[in-house]
Formats: sequence, structure tokens, C-alpha cells
Amino acid sequence: MIGYYVHHQGLGHVTRARGIGRELARRGVGVVAFSSLVRPDDWTGEWVRLPTDETNTPFEPTAGGVLHWAPLGHEGLGGRMRAIAERLPDLCLVVVDVSVEVALLARLFGVPTVVVAMRGDRSDRPHLAAYDSACTLLAPWEQRFADQGWPAHWSEKTHFVGAMSRFDDLEPPATRARAGRRVLGVWGGGGTDLPAGAVQAARAATPGWDWVWRSPADPSPDLWADLHGCDVVVCHAGNNALAEVASARRPAVVVAQPRPFDEQRHAAAAIRRAGLAVALDEWPEPDTWPQLLDEARRRGGEGWKQWNRRDGAGRAAEALAHLAARVTP
Repeated sequence: MIGYYVHHQGLGHVTRARGIGRELARRGVGVVAFSSLVRPDDWTGEWVRLPTDETNTPFEPTAGGVLHWAPLGHEGLGGRMRAIAERLPDLCLVVVDVSVEVALLARLFGVPTVVVAMRGDRSDRPHLAAYDSACTLLAPWEQRFADQGWPAHWSEKTHFVGAMSRFDDLEPPATRARAGRRVLGVWGGGGTDLPAGAVQAARAATPGWDWVWRSPADPSPDLWADLHGCDVVVCHAGNNALAEVASARRPAVVVAQPRPFDEQRHAAAAIRRAGLAVALDEWPEPDTWPQLLDEARRRGGEGWKQWNRRDGAGRAAEALAHLAARVTP
């Protein structure tokens, strides 16, 4: 039995878990998930709902910089760790996406850990402990798109499985007639909002372009159809958004949002180096939008095939299944 910890913030962690869990089930490998999120409808294995560890008054949350989030005396944190610890003796390995504390907990119980790697500068003390102690790292990107400066001893134990999205098994919908030029904005809920009035200013600067903006506050009823019904996508540089745009092979303007460890700026840099799309480190000035949209449309979206081969979840499940077989007595 494999354990799988799913972080609650954003959509990327649970999207990966659902895809990998589905592929593991096809291979006959059992998975038990641990998360404070509600169990997804399509999750076929066990789902252990954890209490939240969020608090407005944390006391020594980083243990002097050794950890990221372990506030002293917090009942929710203690309940989470106890719920996971009770199941660790039954598990042959634990996939952690993502939590330094859960990774170290499992390792201290003598259970092999597979840490899902994140982009950005992860040279801080807690990340070093989690990544160095993991038996395997799982990178949801191709090795050619790895961050520059990725340590060699991490690369040696990393499975680079490529991007994965919920759309990877879908065929493009029937072509829809479009009047004029359409921009689809895809913005996530995992972090910083846009500057006030940014989208309105971009609209005003691009007459002749029809902007449709999708976000958690105004979700798409059919994002796959929306992606194929636009001429250019404007999205942030989070793993999940990029995987979905890449799966649909759409021309794009990618704008990195501020994130801890500069995670999205590292993703944007990888996209720029490969020439897959227009990729920016911050939201641009309004008068640059006409040129940016024209450049994205000229560049096209076929280059995204290199980013998302549409088999990332299967490759990840295959790696985990082999590892589980190897470590199981």
C-alpha cells in the first residue's frame, strides 16, 4: 500500500494525485491519501481527511528555521500527524506533495519517501532536509526543462515524468466558429491576485480582441472547450495551468505570479529558454499587450508537445509501482 499526502492549496497537488492515483489503480496498486481537502468524487482508494493546521496565532511555526510549518501547541497539527503516523506501519512508501514535515515524519518512521519536487530555489534548510532524505524525487516536468542549478545529487534520484493535467486523455472538441480574435484568461486560486484593474486595462489596450476571463471566482463551465475556442491563452506560470494549456497545445502569454522561492519565475524562464510561448516575469504594461498577443499567435502552440506529452500521470505511476515492488519485503 502506498501513502499519498496531498497539500490543500491550489489545484495542482490534488490534480496530480487524482491522475497518478487513477493510473496506480489500473496497475493494481493500492493507495491511501491523506489531505485536509474533501475527497474527490473520482478517487477510488481510501481518503483520510485530516484536520486543518491553519492558525492566525502561530507559536514558533518554523522551529528556528528547521521546518516550514509546525506551530507549537496546535491541536490541528498534532491531529494531522497522529492520523498519518497511525497508518505509516502499513505503508511501503509515502508520496509527499507537498510538505517538508510529512516527508520527515515518514522518513523517521523508516518509510521510504517520494517527494514531489517543486520549481524555484529550494536551498533553504527545510527543503534541503526533505529533498536530501527522500529516496526518490518526482519532477512533474521533463529533464530538459529542469531549473538551471538543480543539484546533481537530486537529479540522480529524480524521475522526470513530465507535466500532467486532467485533460490528458481527452481529444480536441469539434472546431467552433469564432468571430474575431479571442483571449482566454486562466487564473488560479493558489496565490497573489492581479494588480487592480489589470485585466480591464489590457482589454482597453487591445481593441478587436475579445477577452474571456476564468478564475475560481468565475469558473469555466467547460475549460477544455474554452481552451480550444480561443486564439491566445493568458495564464499564470503555475504547474497546473501550464499543464492544461500545454495539453490543449494553445498559443499563450504566460505571466509569472509572485510565489515563495520564485517558483513561477523559474517556470517562466524554462519556457523562454525553450521558446514555447511568450513568458514574462510580471504583468506587463497595457500598451504592450497588442504586440504580446500577436507574438503568441505567431509562435503557435505546437511547441507545448515538448512540455506535456500527455502521459505524465502514467509515467509517474509506473515509477511508483516499480519502487513499491522493490521496497516491499
